[in-house]
Amino acid sequence: MAEQSGSGPATSNEGLFTRLVRAAEIDTRMLGMIAAMFLIWVGFDVLSGILRPGGGGLLGGTFLTSRNLWILLVQTSVIAVMTTGMVLIIVLRQIDLSVGSMLNVVAITAGVLQVFQLGPWLGVGHPIIWIIAVLVALLLGAAIGAFNGVLIAYGQIPSFIVTLGGLIAYRGIAFLIASGVTVAPMDKTFKLIGGNGPAASIGPVWSWVLAAVACVAIGIAVVGGRRRRVQFGFKPKPVWAEILSVVVGCAAVLGTTAVVNSYLYPPKVAERFALDNNIPIPTGVEAKAGLAICKAGDKVVTCLDGLSFQTGYPIPVLIMIAVGLIMTFVAKRTRFGRYVFATGGNPEAAELAGINTKRLTVMVFTLMGGLVGVSAIIASARLDAATTALGTLNELYVIAAAVIGGTSLAGGIGTIYGAILGALLMQSLQSGMGLLNADSAYTDVVTGLVLVLAVFVDQVYRRRVK
Repeated sequence: MAEQSGSGPATSNEGLFTRLVRAAEIDTRMLGMIAAMFLIWVGFDVLSGILRPGGGGLLGGTFLTSRNLWILLVQTSVIAVMTTGMVLIIVLRQIDLSVGSMLNVVAITAGVLQVFQLGPWLGVGHPIIWIIAVLVALLLGAAIGAFNGVLIAYGQIPSFIVTLGGLIAYRGIAFLIASGVTVAPMDKTFKLIGGNGPAASIGPVWSWVLAAVACVAIGIAVVGGRRRRVQFGFKPKPVWAEILSVVVGCAAVLGTTAVVNSYLYPPKVAERFALDNNIPIPTGVEAKAGLAICKAGDKVVTCLDGLSFQTGYPIPVLIMIAVGLIMTFVAKRTRFGRYVFATGGNPEAAELAGINTKRLTVMVFTLMGGLVGVSAIIASARLDAATTALGTLNELYVIAAAVIGGTSLAGGIGTIYGAILGALLMQSLQSGMGLLNADSAYTDVVTGLVLVLAVFVDQVYRRRVK
Protein backbone atom coordinates (compact mmCIF):
# COMPACT_ATOMS: atom_id res chain seq x y z
CA MET A 1 0.00 0.00 0.00
CA ALA A 2 2.86 2.30 0.78
CA GLU A 3 4.22 1.81 -2.71
CA GLN A 4 0.89 2.74 -4.26
CA SER A 5 0.63 6.00 -2.35
CA GLY A 6 4.21 6.87 -3.21
CA SER A 7 3.58 6.37 -6.92
CA GLY A 8 0.55 8.68 -7.07
CA PRO A 9 0.32 11.64 -9.41
CA ALA A 10 3.15 14.14 -9.26
CA THR A 11 0.75 16.97 -8.69
CA SER A 12 -0.13 15.63 -5.21
CA ASN A 13 3.25 16.84 -3.91
CA GLU A 14 3.19 20.17 -5.73
CA GLY A 15 2.55 23.46 -4.02
CA LEU A 16 -0.41 25.73 -4.75
CA PHE A 17 1.61 28.09 -6.95
CA THR A 18 3.04 25.22 -9.01
CA ARG A 19 -0.43 23.76 -9.56
CA LEU A 20 -1.78 27.16 -10.60
CA VAL A 21 1.10 27.66 -13.06
CA ARG A 22 0.54 24.18 -14.49
CA ALA A 23 -3.21 24.70 -14.81
CA ALA A 24 -2.75 28.06 -16.54
CA GLU A 25 -0.06 26.53 -18.82
CA ILE A 26 2.34 29.37 -18.06
CA ASP A 27 5.84 29.06 -19.52
CA THR A 28 7.96 29.11 -16.36
CA ARG A 29 11.12 29.99 -18.33
CA MET A 30 9.46 33.13 -19.68
CA LEU A 31 8.09 33.90 -16.23
CA GLY A 32 11.59 33.63 -14.80
CA MET A 33 13.07 35.83 -17.53
CA ILE A 34 10.45 38.53 -16.98
CA ALA A 35 11.12 38.43 -13.23
CA ALA A 36 14.88 38.68 -13.85
CA MET A 37 14.35 41.64 -16.19
CA PHE A 38 12.29 43.53 -13.63
CA LEU A 39 14.92 42.84 -10.98
CA ILE A 40 17.56 44.24 -13.34
CA TRP A 41 15.42 47.34 -13.93
CA VAL A 42 14.92 47.89 -10.21
CA GLY A 43 18.61 47.33 -9.51
CA PHE A 44 19.75 49.83 -12.13
CA ASP A 45 17.26 52.43 -10.93
CA VAL A 46 18.39 52.07 -7.31
CA LEU A 47 22.09 52.16 -8.20
CA SER A 48 21.72 55.13 -10.54
CA GLY A 49 19.78 56.92 -7.79
CA ILE A 50 22.64 56.36 -5.36
CA LEU A 51 25.19 57.69 -7.86
CA ARG A 52 23.03 60.61 -9.02
CA PRO A 53 20.20 61.36 -6.57
CA GLY A 54 17.05 63.01 -7.85
CA GLY A 55 16.95 61.28 -11.21
CA GLY A 56 13.17 61.26 -11.28
CA GLY A 57 12.83 57.49 -11.66
CA LEU A 58 10.33 55.31 -9.87
CA LEU A 59 12.88 54.49 -7.18
CA GLY A 60 14.81 57.76 -7.39
CA GLY A 61 17.22 56.82 -10.17
CA THR A 62 17.39 57.50 -13.89
CA PHE A 63 16.53 54.06 -15.28
CA LEU A 64 12.80 53.78 -14.50
CA THR A 65 11.91 57.10 -16.09
CA SER A 66 9.59 57.55 -19.04
CA ARG A 67 12.45 59.06 -21.04
CA ASN A 68 14.82 56.13 -20.52
CA LEU A 69 12.15 53.45 -21.03
CA TRP A 70 11.00 55.15 -24.26
CA ILE A 71 14.59 55.26 -25.54
CA LEU A 72 15.10 51.66 -24.40
CA LEU A 73 12.19 50.47 -26.55
CA VAL A 74 13.54 52.34 -29.59
CA GLN A 75 17.05 50.94 -29.07
CA THR A 76 15.67 47.41 -28.68
CA SER A 77 13.81 47.54 -32.00
CA VAL A 78 16.90 47.07 -34.20
CA ILE A 79 18.08 43.90 -32.42
CA ALA A 80 14.55 42.59 -31.79
CA VAL A 81 13.57 42.65 -35.47
CA MET A 82 16.62 40.59 -36.45
CA THR A 83 16.17 38.28 -33.48
CA THR A 84 12.77 37.15 -34.76
CA GLY A 85 14.49 35.80 -37.87
CA MET A 86 17.40 34.34 -35.91
CA VAL A 87 14.91 32.20 -33.97
CA LEU A 88 13.95 30.36 -37.15
CA ILE A 89 17.60 30.08 -38.21
CA ILE A 90 18.59 28.44 -34.91
CA VAL A 91 15.44 26.31 -34.76
CA LEU A 92 16.49 24.96 -38.18
CA ARG A 93 19.84 23.95 -36.60
CA GLN A 94 21.72 26.66 -38.48
CA ILE A 95 23.46 29.89 -37.46
CA ASP A 96 24.00 33.29 -39.07
CA LEU A 97 27.07 35.20 -37.95
CA SER A 98 26.86 37.73 -40.78
CA VAL A 99 23.77 39.73 -39.75
CA GLY A 100 25.78 42.64 -38.32
CA SER A 101 27.88 43.00 -41.47
CA MET A 102 24.80 42.50 -43.65
CA LEU A 103 23.13 45.36 -41.79
CA ASN A 104 26.19 47.49 -42.43
CA VAL A 105 26.33 46.88 -46.19
CA VAL A 106 22.56 47.35 -46.58
CA ALA A 107 22.56 50.59 -44.58
CA ILE A 108 25.58 51.94 -46.47
CA THR A 109 24.03 51.07 -49.85
CA ALA A 110 20.70 52.70 -48.96
CA GLY A 111 22.54 55.76 -47.62
CA VAL A 112 24.75 56.18 -50.69
CA LEU A 113 21.68 55.81 -52.88
CA GLN A 114 19.88 58.62 -51.02
CA VAL A 115 22.77 61.03 -50.57
CA PHE A 116 24.86 60.62 -53.72
CA GLN A 117 22.45 59.24 -56.32
CA LEU A 118 18.76 60.04 -55.82
CA GLY A 119 19.27 63.36 -54.03
CA PRO A 120 21.22 65.06 -56.85
CA TRP A 121 19.10 63.35 -59.53
CA LEU A 122 15.57 63.93 -58.18
CA GLY A 123 16.28 66.82 -55.86
CA VAL A 124 16.78 66.74 -52.09
CA GLY A 125 13.56 65.95 -50.26
CA HIS A 126 11.76 64.39 -53.24
CA PRO A 127 8.90 62.24 -51.81
CA ILE A 128 9.92 59.09 -53.70
CA ILE A 129 13.50 58.98 -52.39
CA TRP A 130 12.69 57.30 -49.10
CA ILE A 131 10.41 54.76 -50.79
CA ILE A 132 13.14 53.69 -53.24
CA ALA A 133 15.69 53.53 -50.40
CA VAL A 134 13.42 51.30 -48.30
CA LEU A 135 12.69 48.95 -51.20
CA VAL A 136 16.37 48.67 -52.13
CA ALA A 137 17.31 47.93 -48.51
CA LEU A 138 14.70 45.18 -48.22
CA LEU A 139 15.55 43.60 -51.57
CA LEU A 140 19.30 43.78 -51.02
CA GLY A 141 18.99 42.23 -47.56
CA ALA A 142 16.81 39.42 -48.91
CA ALA A 143 19.22 38.84 -51.81
CA ILE A 144 22.24 38.55 -49.52
CA GLY A 145 20.31 36.20 -47.25
CA ALA A 146 19.29 34.08 -50.24
CA PHE A 147 22.93 33.95 -51.37
CA ASN A 148 23.93 32.64 -47.94
CA GLY A 149 21.11 30.10 -48.05
CA VAL A 150 22.06 28.76 -51.49
CA LEU A 151 25.69 28.24 -50.42
CA ILE A 152 24.54 26.43 -47.29
CA ALA A 153 21.75 24.33 -48.78
CA TYR A 154 23.03 23.50 -52.25
CA GLY A 155 26.74 24.11 -51.78
CA GLN A 156 26.72 21.89 -48.67
CA ILE A 157 28.93 24.39 -46.83
CA PRO A 158 28.29 24.63 -43.07
CA SER A 159 26.34 27.75 -42.14
CA PHE A 160 29.00 28.66 -39.58
CA ILE A 161 31.64 28.92 -42.33
CA VAL A 162 29.42 30.68 -44.88
CA THR A 163 28.21 33.33 -42.48
CA LEU A 164 31.62 33.73 -40.83
CA GLY A 165 32.96 34.53 -44.28
CA GLY A 166 30.07 36.94 -44.75
CA LEU A 167 30.87 38.58 -41.42
CA ILE A 168 34.27 39.52 -42.80
CA ALA A 169 33.47 40.09 -46.47
CA TYR A 170 30.24 42.10 -46.22
CA ARG A 171 31.81 44.69 -43.93
CA GLY A 172 34.66 45.05 -46.39
CA ILE A 173 32.18 45.55 -49.23
CA ALA A 174 30.40 48.21 -47.18
CA PHE A 175 33.70 50.03 -46.64
CA LEU A 176 34.40 50.00 -50.37
CA ILE A 177 30.91 51.28 -51.25
CA ALA A 178 31.21 54.17 -48.79
CA SER A 179 34.91 54.79 -49.57
CA GLY A 180 35.45 54.65 -45.81
CA VAL A 181 33.45 57.81 -45.07
CA THR A 182 30.24 58.41 -43.12
CA VAL A 183 27.22 58.77 -45.40
CA ALA A 184 24.90 61.51 -44.16
CA PRO A 185 22.38 63.06 -43.84
CA MET A 186 19.50 60.77 -44.69
CA ASP A 187 16.30 61.84 -46.46
CA LYS A 188 13.98 63.89 -44.25
CA THR A 189 11.10 61.41 -44.46
CA PHE A 190 13.41 58.39 -44.20
CA LYS A 191 14.67 59.70 -40.84
CA LEU A 192 11.20 59.40 -39.34
CA ILE A 193 11.47 55.59 -39.53
CA GLY A 194 14.19 55.82 -36.89
CA GLY A 195 12.00 57.72 -34.44
CA ASN A 196 13.64 61.11 -34.95
CA GLY A 197 11.48 64.02 -33.81
CA PRO A 198 7.83 64.45 -32.78
CA ALA A 199 6.58 63.60 -36.27
CA ALA A 200 8.12 60.12 -35.90
CA SER A 201 5.60 59.11 -33.21
CA ILE A 202 1.86 58.58 -33.48
CA GLY A 203 1.04 60.79 -30.47
CA PRO A 204 -0.93 60.06 -27.30
CA VAL A 205 -4.43 59.81 -28.82
CA TRP A 206 -3.57 57.22 -31.44
CA SER A 207 -1.39 55.38 -28.93
CA TRP A 208 -4.40 54.95 -26.63
CA VAL A 209 -6.54 53.88 -29.60
CA LEU A 210 -3.90 51.29 -30.49
CA ALA A 211 -3.82 50.09 -26.88
CA ALA A 212 -7.60 49.69 -26.83
CA VAL A 213 -7.50 47.71 -30.08
CA ALA A 214 -4.72 45.53 -28.65
CA CYS A 215 -6.77 44.79 -25.51
CA VAL A 216 -9.77 43.78 -27.62
CA ALA A 217 -7.51 41.63 -29.82
CA ILE A 218 -6.09 39.87 -26.75
CA GLY A 219 -9.61 39.05 -25.57
CA ILE A 220 -10.63 37.78 -29.01
CA ALA A 221 -7.47 35.66 -29.27
CA VAL A 222 -8.08 34.05 -25.87
CA VAL A 223 -11.72 33.29 -26.63
CA GLY A 224 -10.81 31.96 -30.08
CA GLY A 225 -8.11 29.74 -28.62
CA ARG A 226 -10.54 28.31 -26.08
CA ARG A 227 -13.11 27.55 -28.78
CA ARG A 228 -10.52 25.78 -30.93
CA ARG A 229 -9.47 23.60 -28.02
CA VAL A 230 -13.05 22.56 -27.39
CA GLN A 231 -13.68 22.05 -31.10
CA PHE A 232 -10.76 19.62 -31.48
CA GLY A 233 -11.38 17.80 -28.22
CA PHE A 234 -8.57 19.27 -26.11
CA LYS A 235 -9.07 20.22 -22.50
CA PRO A 236 -9.45 24.03 -22.23
CA LYS A 237 -7.68 26.12 -19.63
CA PRO A 238 -9.63 27.03 -16.49
CA VAL A 239 -11.83 30.09 -16.95
CA TRP A 240 -9.91 31.98 -14.29
CA ALA A 241 -6.67 31.36 -16.22
CA GLU A 242 -8.21 32.74 -19.42
CA ILE A 243 -9.46 35.83 -17.59
CA LEU A 244 -6.07 36.28 -15.94
CA SER A 245 -4.35 36.11 -19.35
CA VAL A 246 -6.59 38.89 -20.69
CA VAL A 247 -6.17 41.06 -17.58
CA VAL A 248 -2.38 40.69 -17.44
CA GLY A 249 -1.95 41.19 -21.18
CA CYS A 250 -4.19 44.25 -21.25
CA ALA A 251 -2.51 45.70 -18.14
CA ALA A 252 0.90 45.32 -19.81
CA VAL A 253 -0.34 47.07 -22.96
CA LEU A 254 -1.99 49.93 -21.05
CA GLY A 255 1.02 50.33 -18.75
CA THR A 256 3.44 50.52 -21.68
CA THR A 257 1.17 53.02 -23.42
CA ALA A 258 1.02 55.20 -20.30
CA VAL A 259 4.83 55.21 -20.12
CA VAL A 260 5.42 56.16 -23.76
CA ASN A 261 2.73 58.83 -23.60
CA SER A 262 4.22 60.43 -20.49
CA TYR A 263 7.54 61.14 -22.20
CA LEU A 264 7.84 64.69 -23.53
CA TYR A 265 10.37 65.53 -26.21
CA PRO A 266 13.35 67.57 -24.87
CA PRO A 267 12.90 71.36 -25.14
CA LYS A 268 15.53 71.78 -27.87
CA VAL A 269 13.89 69.10 -30.03
CA ALA A 270 10.47 70.66 -29.43
CA GLU A 271 11.81 74.11 -30.33
CA ARG A 272 13.37 72.89 -33.59
CA PHE A 273 10.19 71.04 -34.54
CA ALA A 274 8.01 74.07 -33.78
CA LEU A 275 10.21 76.40 -35.84
CA ASP A 276 10.46 73.96 -38.78
CA ASN A 277 6.68 73.53 -38.91
CA ASN A 278 5.69 77.16 -38.13
CA ILE A 279 3.98 76.18 -34.86
CA PRO A 280 3.47 79.28 -32.67
CA ILE A 281 5.35 79.28 -29.36
CA PRO A 282 3.38 80.92 -26.52
CA THR A 283 4.87 83.54 -24.22
CA GLY A 284 5.61 82.63 -20.63
CA VAL A 285 7.94 82.80 -17.68
CA GLU A 286 11.27 80.98 -17.78
CA ALA A 287 11.67 78.01 -15.43
CA LYS A 288 14.89 76.00 -15.50
CA ALA A 289 13.15 72.81 -14.37
CA GLY A 290 10.41 73.08 -16.99
CA LEU A 291 9.99 70.62 -19.87
CA ALA A 292 7.81 72.88 -22.03
CA ILE A 293 9.01 75.79 -24.15
CA CYS A 294 7.79 79.39 -24.30
CA LYS A 295 8.98 82.81 -25.38
CA ALA A 296 10.45 85.25 -22.91
CA GLY A 297 11.08 88.35 -24.97
CA ASP A 298 12.92 87.30 -28.12
CA LYS A 299 14.32 84.12 -26.58
CA VAL A 300 12.83 80.63 -26.51
CA VAL A 301 13.23 79.27 -22.98
CA THR A 302 12.04 76.34 -20.89
CA CYS A 303 8.97 76.88 -18.76
CA LEU A 304 6.49 74.91 -16.68
CA ASP A 305 3.44 75.76 -18.76
CA GLY A 306 3.98 76.18 -22.48
CA LEU A 307 4.37 74.22 -25.70
CA SER A 308 5.33 70.55 -25.42
CA PHE A 309 5.00 67.41 -27.53
CA GLN A 310 3.98 64.07 -26.16
CA THR A 311 5.54 61.19 -28.01
CA GLY A 312 3.32 58.13 -27.93
CA TYR A 313 4.55 55.03 -29.73
CA PRO A 314 7.49 55.81 -32.05
CA ILE A 315 7.64 54.28 -35.52
CA PRO A 316 10.55 51.87 -34.74
CA VAL A 317 8.58 50.34 -31.86
CA LEU A 318 5.49 49.97 -34.06
CA ILE A 319 7.65 48.20 -36.66
CA MET A 320 9.05 45.91 -33.98
CA ILE A 321 5.55 45.04 -32.75
CA ALA A 322 4.29 44.43 -36.30
CA VAL A 323 7.27 42.21 -37.16
CA GLY A 324 6.82 40.28 -33.92
CA LEU A 325 3.14 39.61 -34.63
CA ILE A 326 3.77 38.64 -38.27
CA MET A 327 6.66 36.34 -37.39
CA THR A 328 4.63 34.72 -34.60
CA PHE A 329 1.86 34.02 -37.11
CA VAL A 330 4.39 32.66 -39.62
CA ALA A 331 6.01 30.40 -37.02
CA LYS A 332 2.80 29.06 -35.50
CA ARG A 333 0.06 29.20 -38.12
CA THR A 334 1.69 28.57 -41.51
CA ARG A 335 2.95 25.44 -43.23
CA PHE A 336 6.32 27.15 -43.67
CA GLY A 337 6.65 27.66 -39.91
CA ARG A 338 5.62 24.10 -39.10
CA TYR A 339 8.14 22.78 -41.63
CA VAL A 340 10.91 24.83 -39.98
CA PHE A 341 10.20 23.41 -36.52
CA ALA A 342 9.73 19.88 -37.89
CA THR A 343 13.05 20.03 -39.75
CA GLY A 344 14.84 21.45 -36.73
CA GLY A 345 13.40 18.76 -34.50
CA ASN A 346 14.40 15.89 -36.78
CA PRO A 347 15.94 16.72 -40.20
CA GLU A 348 16.04 13.10 -41.40
CA ALA A 349 12.38 12.50 -40.58
CA ALA A 350 11.44 15.79 -42.24
CA GLU A 351 13.12 14.75 -45.50
CA LEU A 352 11.44 11.33 -45.38
CA ALA A 353 8.11 13.11 -44.89
CA GLY A 354 8.64 14.96 -48.17
CA ILE A 355 9.81 18.36 -46.92
CA ASN A 356 12.26 20.03 -49.31
CA THR A 357 14.78 20.96 -46.62
CA LYS A 358 17.18 22.63 -49.04
CA ARG A 359 14.56 25.02 -50.38
CA LEU A 360 13.36 25.58 -46.82
CA THR A 361 16.88 26.55 -45.77
CA VAL A 362 17.15 29.09 -48.60
CA MET A 363 13.73 30.54 -47.68
CA VAL A 364 14.66 30.94 -44.00
CA PHE A 365 17.94 32.69 -44.78
CA THR A 366 16.17 34.91 -47.33
CA LEU A 367 13.66 35.88 -44.64
CA MET A 368 16.53 36.58 -42.27
CA GLY A 369 18.09 38.88 -44.88
CA GLY A 370 14.84 40.76 -45.35
CA LEU A 371 14.58 41.34 -41.60
CA VAL A 372 18.18 42.56 -41.57
CA GLY A 373 17.07 45.05 -44.23
CA VAL A 374 14.32 46.30 -41.92
CA SER A 375 16.80 46.71 -39.05
CA ALA A 376 19.27 48.48 -41.33
CA ILE A 377 16.57 51.00 -42.25
CA ILE A 378 15.73 51.66 -38.59
CA ALA A 379 19.38 51.89 -37.48
CA SER A 380 20.53 54.28 -40.21
CA ALA A 381 17.35 56.38 -39.97
CA ARG A 382 17.75 56.73 -36.20
CA LEU A 383 21.41 57.69 -36.51
CA ASP A 384 20.65 59.91 -39.54
CA ALA A 385 23.79 58.44 -41.05
CA ALA A 386 25.32 55.22 -42.31
CA THR A 387 28.77 54.60 -40.88
CA THR A 388 31.22 51.78 -41.51
CA ALA A 389 30.93 50.86 -37.80
CA LEU A 390 27.15 50.39 -37.93
CA GLY A 391 26.06 46.90 -36.89
CA THR A 392 29.33 45.98 -35.16
CA LEU A 393 28.78 42.97 -32.84
CA ASN A 394 25.07 42.96 -33.65
CA GLU A 395 25.32 39.31 -34.66
CA LEU A 396 26.37 38.37 -31.13
CA TYR A 397 23.60 40.42 -29.52
CA VAL A 398 21.01 38.89 -31.86
CA ILE A 399 22.12 35.32 -31.16
CA ALA A 400 22.37 36.02 -27.43
CA ALA A 401 18.86 37.51 -27.36
CA ALA A 402 17.42 34.47 -29.14
CA VAL A 403 19.15 32.05 -26.76
CA ILE A 404 18.23 34.04 -23.66
CA GLY A 405 14.66 34.05 -24.94
CA GLY A 406 14.54 30.25 -24.84
CA THR A 407 15.64 29.21 -28.34
CA SER A 408 17.54 25.93 -28.13
CA LEU A 409 20.89 25.80 -29.93
CA ALA A 410 20.14 22.11 -30.54
CA GLY A 411 17.27 23.18 -32.82
CA GLY A 412 13.54 22.53 -32.89
CA ILE A 413 12.57 24.83 -29.99
CA GLY A 414 12.08 28.59 -29.83
CA THR A 415 9.50 31.37 -29.56
CA ILE A 416 9.31 34.79 -31.19
CA TYR A 417 7.96 36.58 -28.12
CA GLY A 418 10.70 35.02 -25.97
CA ALA A 419 13.37 36.28 -28.37
CA ILE A 420 11.95 39.82 -28.30
CA LEU A 421 11.98 39.74 -24.50
CA GLY A 422 15.57 38.49 -24.71
CA ALA A 423 16.46 41.47 -26.90
CA LEU A 424 14.83 43.81 -24.39
CA LEU A 425 16.80 42.22 -21.55
CA MET A 426 20.07 42.53 -23.49
CA GLN A 427 19.42 46.18 -24.29
CA SER A 428 18.40 46.81 -20.66
CA LEU A 429 21.83 45.62 -19.53
CA GLN A 430 23.60 47.92 -21.97
CA SER A 431 21.37 50.88 -21.13
CA GLY A 432 21.70 50.36 -17.38
CA MET A 433 25.47 50.01 -17.51
CA GLY A 434 25.61 53.19 -19.59
CA LEU A 435 23.58 55.09 -16.99
CA LEU A 436 26.03 53.93 -14.34
CA ASN A 437 28.89 55.30 -16.47
CA ALA A 438 30.44 51.83 -16.48
CA ASP A 439 33.30 51.14 -18.84
CA SER A 440 32.31 49.25 -21.99
CA ALA A 441 34.56 46.38 -20.89
CA TYR A 442 32.38 45.83 -17.80
CA THR A 443 29.29 45.91 -19.98
CA ASP A 444 30.74 43.19 -22.20
CA VAL A 445 31.63 41.07 -19.17
CA VAL A 446 28.13 41.37 -17.68
CA THR A 447 26.47 40.62 -21.03
CA GLY A 448 28.61 37.53 -21.54
CA LEU A 449 27.91 36.24 -18.03
CA VAL A 450 24.17 36.72 -18.50
CA LEU A 451 24.28 34.78 -21.77
CA VAL A 452 26.16 31.85 -20.21
CA LEU A 453 23.85 31.88 -17.18
CA ALA A 454 20.76 31.89 -19.42
CA VAL A 455 22.02 28.85 -21.36
CA PHE A 456 22.89 27.06 -18.11
CA VAL A 457 19.43 27.69 -16.67
CA ASP A 458 17.86 26.54 -19.93
CA GLN A 459 19.85 23.30 -19.86
CA VAL A 460 18.87 22.64 -16.24
CA TYR A 461 15.23 23.28 -17.10
CA ARG A 462 15.29 20.87 -20.05
CA ARG A 463 16.94 18.14 -17.98
CA ARG A 464 14.24 18.51 -15.32
CA VAL A 465 11.51 18.33 -17.94
CA LYS A 466 13.00 15.12 -19.35
